[in-house]
Amino acid sequence: MTQLEEPRNLLHALVLARSLTYAEGAKEFRRVGRQIADELGDDMYRTADVSEPTWRRWTSGQQRRPPNPPAPRILERMFSRPVLELLGPARQAAVNLQPALNESDIAMTARDAAAHAGHAASAHLPEMTLDQVEDDVRALAVDYETTDPGAAFRRTEDLLLDVQNKLDRTQRPRQQERLYLAAGQASALLSVASFDLAMLGPAVQFARTSAMYGQTIEHGPLQAYAHGVLAYLAYWDARPMAALRNVQIAKSFTGVGDMGRVRLAAIEARAHAHLGQQREAERAIQAALAPGAELSDDLHDAVGGEFAFGPARAAMSHATTYLVLGDSQHAEASAIHALRLLEDDAHADRPVQMQVTVDLARARLLRGELDGADEALAAVLTTAVEWRTIGLVDRVAQLRAQLTRPEVATATLARSLGEQIEDFVARAAARPLPGSRLAIEGN
Repeated sequence: MTQLEEPRNLLHALVLARSLTYAEGAKEFRRVGRQIADELGDDMYRTADVSEPTWRRWTSGQQRRPPNPPAPRILERMFSRPVLELLGPARQAAVNLQPALNESDIAMTARDAAAHAGHAASAHLPEMTLDQVEDDVRALAVDYETTDPGAAFRRTEDLLLDVQNKLDRTQRPRQQERLYLAAGQASALLSVASFDLAMLGPAVQFARTSAMYGQTIEHGPLQAYAHGVLAYLAYWDARPMAALRNVQIAKSFTGVGDMGRVRLAAIEARAHAHLGQQREAERAIQAALAPGAELSDDLHDAVGGEFAFGPARAAMSHATTYLVLGDSQHAEASAIHALRLLEDDAHADRPVQMQVTVDLARARLLRGELDGADEALAAVLTTAVEWRTIGLVDRVAQLRAQLTRPEVATATLARSLGEQIEDFVARAAARPLPGSRLAIEGN
């Protein structure tokens, strides 16, 4: 259509006056439909669209009856005229290409703008509601190690769905930012729980979701944590190079405190160990042990719990790294150091503590100390079924493989211990993963 065309109805005249193509008109139709949907809460308007044949019919001058809803209200909003008037004969003012503005038109535009602004201002949540969401996330993170993974997953899933629902109910940027952060933290916890339940596919997906939420609000600590999770999941998929790539990505984010830095160094050490790079692994361990700059962040420190990575957890990780390197002496020393740091813990039977206990047993078995391994493993084998996470089960299964070495395989104690381990694994909620390798940070 061009401005030289004779207008066929008022709608056609107004389209000519604005030099609207079909594509531009349809885009505006959809935009106005979404605007009305936000105001009325009616999804019929949110999905409203117009095809090119329909647009041509409306501007043809042949249609006299109003089109089916929701088109009339959208057209009236677009052109500030009643729909029957739009479908009627063109007025001279419209034929002159630029309808004259009058006080009524300006007042209507002002009212529309005020209504839209008022709706946006009213679309918010009470601040106490957001405070409660943040408290709930913190409680889940802190309670994670004392909640069995299945129950933790269900509680966190409920929280994530609630946060996503609240995101649809506010248009205030600051409130959205707080909710996106909570959603990212919940997704990270769901990744950890999925991993503990031996569901690697969902674990990876939740970790990526967490990273994307962090990217949305440019939150460095959350993105660093999520990429750290992706790194240790890569170990279990026998992809240490992919793990290193994720560590390097994680290191690129700003705002990460000392605790997050130590965590990434420990993960990096494990990646090098899996690649057989002993010097690089030890260098990364030393980086983790080096004094920090006394920096903290609002995830690893302020939320803490599962997001924290204190000295005990670092020592647990180093013990496993030394085991991967085949260094029984340093593995045992790190495991003993971790257990001493955990001596006053009220939950001594939690999976992460049992995992480092298995590492201590494995270190002793590497030196042929079968009795010492049996002594360390005794408490582990009584772990409740729901607490037998993949990290614990896989470590125990690895120890079972060590018992087949010729120097210990024929011992009566080795056979007895092997049978106990087989029963332990058979009754576990999680199962060893094919080709899996020892993971990171107590997972």
